[in-house]
Amino acid sequence: MEVKLGFGAIPKPQYVFVSKEADHCWYMLAEDERRSPIYERALTGVITEIEVNKRVETKFGVVEKTDLYILADKPYIIRSGSESYFSKSLLLSLDILTSEQLRNPLTIAVSSGDSNVVFCNIHDSVTYRSVGVSWDGHNEIDWQTLGQKVSLKINKIKNLNQEPIQISANITASENHAVLIAQSDTYLAQLNWTPEQGREYLHQRYGKRSRLQLSDTEILDFIDYLKLQLTQNCPT
Repeated sequence: MEVKLGFGAIPKPQYVFVSKEADHCWYMLAEDERRSPIYERALTGVITEIEVNKRVETKFGVVEKTDLYILADKPYIIRSGSESYFSKSLLLSLDILTSEQLRNPLTIAVSSGDSNVVFCNIHDSVTYRSVGVSWDGHNEIDWQTLGQKVSLKINKIKNLNQEPIQISANITASENHAVLIAQSDTYLAQLNWTPEQGREYLHQRYGKRSRLQLSDTEILDFIDYLKLQLTQNCPT
């Protein structure tokens, strides 16, 4: 991004809001709160941060939003409802991308669906190849857990670029819990457990239905159990 010297506007991120309209799918707000449509369908830049399930005060009350931070010709923040198809397709795409891919410029594109639905599509800015996501079983996905996993991956890249030596020292309790959940994701995938199998075991063992409800001690115990199952299933 080019830095212009001299007088100019205050350097602050520009919010971009997602909404399906007749001829556009996102917009900005002017200083007088009037909507300024964005007719282009794609924004290319480097993803620098993501905030999921962020509680935001609006005229309709407190709602949960997903904020995606992108550095392009200027800093942008794409804001969408946490339960929207845009946010969910965004998380599915970001979960597939590797850390190396996330360090490079990506193209965030909008596409309209039925009714008021807007989907997010991510493309490689060099090859133009779209990140293919599958909606199979999306009703069974724990979106809060997926959001934490994606957030941890992206924000660790951000910290790696800024303070590579202090990442492990500065990790928060919530980030540590997200790391443990991501680790359990790996073992669950290797065991080919379905989400329902996982919930049933958590309910029987801990009286809880989600790994987010487990304490660090409980999630570590769960990981040990999964590793034991993998060991027992390995051919001798």
